[in-house]
Amino acid sequence: MTTDKVSAKVEEYAFGGLVAAIGVFTLVDATTIVARDDNAVGPRAFPYAVGVLLIVTGVAAIIATARGKLGQAEEGEDVDADVRTDWITVGKLVAVLVAHLVLIDLAGWPVAATVLFFGAAWTLGAVWWRALPIAVVLALVVQVVFASGLGLSLPAGILEGVPFLDG
Repeated sequence: MTTDKVSAKVEEYAFGGLVAAIGVFTLVDATTIVARDDNAVGPRAFPYAVGVLLIVTGVAAIIATARGKLGQAEEGEDVDADVRTDWITVGKLVAVLVAHLVLIDLAGWPVAATVLFFGAAWTLGAVWWRALPIAVVLALVVQVVFASGLGLSLPAGILEGVPFLDG
């Protein structure tokens, strides 16, 4: 077996193991969710289903690797290997994500999500005057869907008290 094949097998085993480990973590973490009524399908059902599916997928990937079925290597025909990573763009995206995480508690979900959606779009080249209203609408739609449709309350922050934004 060549070094490339051994390396590919190790990577496939690691991937399967990581997916299965995330599934186990999801199942264990789901047990900490407090449910009001144990008779109905509650908030634990979805994490349990996801955890089981992750474990099954991870084990299936490990079994497939053991049987010699490796994923095909990426051709990379649309990737220019000579282009260097744009660390400034990566830094901007990380800054936008950190700002989002900080703003959720300070200003609420709608403002934080607007900053996240707008900042990411603008950093990746969108025209700011198009990206900003789309970001506002997207953040408000997510807030309304969670509050009205699912009955879950995302922090409204400075928009607290607006009827359609409260869960």
